[in-house]
Amino acid sequence: MNKTININLGGFFFHIDEIAYQKLKRYLESISRSLSDDPQGKNEIIADIEARISELLSEKITDARQVINEGDIEDIIKIMGQPEDYAGAEEEYNDASYSYKRNNSTGKKLFRDGDDKFLGGVAAGIAHYFDVDTIWIRLGLLALFFGAGFGVILYIILWILLPEAKTTAEKLQMEGEPVNIDNIEKKIREEFNNVSENVTEFANKASEKFKDGANEFSEKMNQTFSGKPVKNNGLQDFINTIGKIILVFFKVIGKFIGILLVFIAGAVILSLIIGGFSVGSLEILNVNGEFLQYPPFFYDAILPKWVLTLAAFLLIGIPFLILFVLGLRILSSSVKKISKPTSLTLLGIWVIALLTMIFTGIEYGTSHVNDGQFIKKTALNIIEKDTINLKMINDDEIYYRHNLRRNSSKQQVEIDGINKLYSNNINVDVKKSNSNEAYIILQKESSGKTRYNANWNAERIEYKYEIINNTIVLDAYYLSNFKNIWKNEEVNITVYIPEGNTVYFDHSIKNFLDDVKNETDIYDKDMANHHFIMTDTTLKCTDCTGNEKTI
Repeated sequence: MNKTININLGGFFFHIDEIAYQKLKRYLESISRSLSDDPQGKNEIIADIEARISELLSEKITDARQVINEGDIEDIIKIMGQPEDYAGAEEEYNDASYSYKRNNSTGKKLFRDGDDKFLGGVAAGIAHYFDVDTIWIRLGLLALFFGAGFGVILYIILWILLPEAKTTAEKLQMEGEPVNIDNIEKKIREEFNNVSENVTEFANKASEKFKDGANEFSEKMNQTFSGKPVKNNGLQDFINTIGKIILVFFKVIGKFIGILLVFIAGAVILSLIIGGFSVGSLEILNVNGEFLQYPPFFYDAILPKWVLTLAAFLLIGIPFLILFVLGLRILSSSVKKISKPTSLTLLGIWVIALLTMIFTGIEYGTSHVNDGQFIKKTALNIIEKDTINLKMINDDEIYYRHNLRRNSSKQQVEIDGINKLYSNNINVDVKKSNSNEAYIILQKESSGKTRYNANWNAERIEYKYEIINNTIVLDAYYLSNFKNIWKNEEVNITVYIPEGNTVYFDHSIKNFLDDVKNETDIYDKDMANHHFIMTDTTLKCTDCTGNEKTI
């Protein structure tokens, strides 16, 4: 049987057994001895400590008749900190369960922050340790979470290994503050004020509810005693119930929107990180290849590709980062909003990225304003009524093609250490010569910022053909500067032959013929492997079977 004592602690009355009272008394006396000799300052600090202890005890007491025991006091001391935390008392603390040393350490220690936690307080604790905003640590952990689930494993491990900062001294060490009486007093005041604000807010709400109830009760009593009939409030109750249901519905919708924002924004940010690494980072490391596909305006730009990649990443990523934080705040009110300096910094970076992309886009648009061409005429030494053979070949050492055909796709190839553009966009046509001379017209087309620049680009397109006796061997490809990958470049070859000459279309050229006019309108592909003689107007097949497809 233990003796029970009634005490007044911080303005609240408690029932406490004698053993717990003695432990609490020795604890407060030890703290008092560790403080300075200034009575006014000491009394103020002790009053703050007692007020904080009374708040903690009030949270433990669920029944006014409940008695505080020794275990409750030990729990409070763990939270408030040992007497040695109060700047090194000079006299020995009599309780054998406590021993203390002077502690003015300013070094940070890694704890979990239980006061600012989303799950276990790991991110907030790491943020305190590295002195950064908690949101960045949470974003990093989320990125690791999407990266094969590694973030989940890391978070669980840290949750298990890191202790939670419960005592005042541990919270100060977590924040890198010296554990001395000034900081302990400041911390206790902050926690006391937070609790007081919550209690005040709760009391105000309760008072408003009580006031509304009293007014409603008074109105009903007046109606009763005045003899007036009491109105039926069934409709009002129904409306209130519907309002509550609608409110809950919108809360659920809000949480759902928060989940969508977090999921979508997180997925976009992760995609940007992966895409930025696979494109921009590899470009910085001089790693190139067919797998590096840039947007059209990245080519022929003044700025380096890695700068444009970074600008695109920031232009898209920053808005989605804001949406991600917004989603987190919808899901949890404990998530802090982005600070004003950080918001202004992000806005400035986003504006710079936007201006960079606008400048590059304008530059890209101007690089396609004008079309240019380069034309070269080559005479053919063909005797009258001779047969001209047309065929096409590819250089498989440059780029292997199993089936030769005209297409507008372009590939990156490397020749003598230089990146070039490979394309099969070749068009071949045969027309009647206006003279007795046979010749070839080679026309190369490109685009540029000015007509002169466009003509210059067209002239530098590399294309070759060879005339061997009566056979014209045409390349099935052309090479160009790789920065022109998105310019409208093509090569057109027209063979002009006089009346009476015959042309034979080899099988290799059938996919490159471009609407070759003939007397019976045979399809270009079906003209292969046949002889055509030039009449006074157009070509006429001399060995067709009649099974060829016609237009």
